[in-house]
Amino acid sequence: MKKPLAALACLAAAQIASAVELKVLSAGAFKPVLVALQPAFEQQTGHKLVIENDTAGALQKRIAGGEAFDVVFSSPASLQPLAAKLANEPPVPLAKVAIGVAVKRGAPLPDISTVDAFRNVVVQAKSVAYIDPAAGGSSGIYLDRLFERWGIAPQVRAKAVLVPGGLVAMRVVDGQADVAIHQISEILAVPEAVLVGPLPAEIQNYTVYAGAVAAQSANAAAARQLFDALRSPATAGILQSKGMQAP
Repeated sequence: MKKPLAALACLAAAQIASAVELKVLSAGAFKPVLVALQPAFEQQTGHKLVIENDTAGALQKRIAGGEAFDVVFSSPASLQPLAAKLANEPPVPLAKVAIGVAVKRGAPLPDISTVDAFRNVVVQAKSVAYIDPAAGGSSGIYLDRLFERWGIAPQVRAKAVLVPGGLVAMRVVDGQADVAIHQISEILAVPEAVLVGPLPAEIQNYTVYAGAVAAQSANAAAARQLFDALRSPATAGILQSKGMQAP
């Protein structure tokens, strides 16, 4: 019995010795997935995740400015200009998320079942919260362009509660907005907000999240272990519970 125990002890010691700290930069909507996976990943690998969250645009600026990191999770489009800062391998698609509408728990649920119904909700609401397009959040950029296309952008901007980053649905919880529009995974992260539903299919916009390793990272092998964990069957349930789908 002593030999197997000794072998296990050696294996555990080897895992501890090879364990690293991964600095992870994550665009907003993907963070809940990483946080949910973190305990199991750290226990199984010995690695530690240090997760920092920001909008896709802000992450782009931070990386372009020379910030050190090991792995980044963001949209493929936002990663393209950063090719020189990333390892010479394609980003790994890991999940996609739709945009949804939220109200405060207990408030009447608006009808967003059709494009016209959703547009009417936006026009009639006293205040509408969404990510500030200037902050580089993908959902905010998309919504601003959608409102422009509909010809209601000036009207919506006049009553918009623009959020520079973080959980937009908090603005309906604290009473700053009647309606919040954000990625579904971010809405589900706010307990006192209620997801009314996704945008109608005709105007839905999915954000794909992909992972990429930093060109200067000394922990590329550990980063790829994280990618493998995120693509494992066991993680499918986490994606679903956080309002995401396989890419």
